[in-house]
Amino acid sequence: MGSFGSAHGGRGTGRPVRGIALDIGSSRTRAWAPGAGVFADVPSGPVLRGRVTDADSQLRLLRRLTAAAPGGEGHDTVVMLTHPVLAGREEREAVKRVVDGLGAVRVFAVDSARAAAAYAAPSGEGPLLVVDLGAQLTEVTLVVDGLVADARLAEVGLDDLPEPGNAQDSASAPDPVAGTAADLVSDLWRRDRTGAVRGALRRGVLVTGGGALRLDVTGRLAHLLRARLRLANDPSTSVVRGAGLMLASALRHPAAPPARG
Repeated sequence: MGSFGSAHGGRGTGRPVRGIALDIGSSRTRAWAPGAGVFADVPSGPVLRGRVTDADSQLRLLRRLTAAAPGGEGHDTVVMLTHPVLAGREEREAVKRVVDGLGAVRVFAVDSARAAAAYAAPSGEGPLLVVDLGAQLTEVTLVVDGLVADARLAEVGLDDLPEPGNAQDSASAPDPVAGTAADLVSDLWRRDRTGAVRGALRRGVLVTGGGALRLDVTGRLAHLLRARLRLANDPSTSVVRGAGLMLASALRHPAAPPARG
């Protein structure tokens, strides 16, 4: 987790503080707040393959969400924002432009894999493979000791599949997503020199994102990996819930510097 920048330079103003965790996905934007849990799950603004393509529209959406969060006016806002694990400079700068417009006192950023792990996986259990099957992205991340050890991303997601129930395409429908995820895991395994990937496969692969709810996709993925899958509880919101847990910790220890990673 790292500090992402803020309109107020990261310093408080003495007013009451409220916290909001935000997960901006290609399909849905989700918001979480202490005491309320996930209070918003709405279509995203223009976001394509994890990239914000219209910062102004997304900013208007996030302003509506922050206004609806518990606390309301008169509270400063601390934001925990998630991003794809391999988000590049352009993607980060686009999101930063959106974040700066919120006027938050402090903004933290965390990648989606570590956020999901914080919610869905016990800490200290050893290396963890996180497979996030999203609407337009597939991400595979190796998490070791709470840090990203390696990761792969492909611009393939559920939006690239035929609609469920299409008999003509049912046999091949999972392949673009499950096959891609399996290929990404295989690439991590081939390049691993520590045995962490092998150990994570033995423990079971944590699957998050909307694709975790598609039994055709997860069944095919388990077959290709020959590994047990551990489906996150409420996988579509596991990332924002994990970010919320990290946010709650940051609010309890406001003076502590964010961990690097």
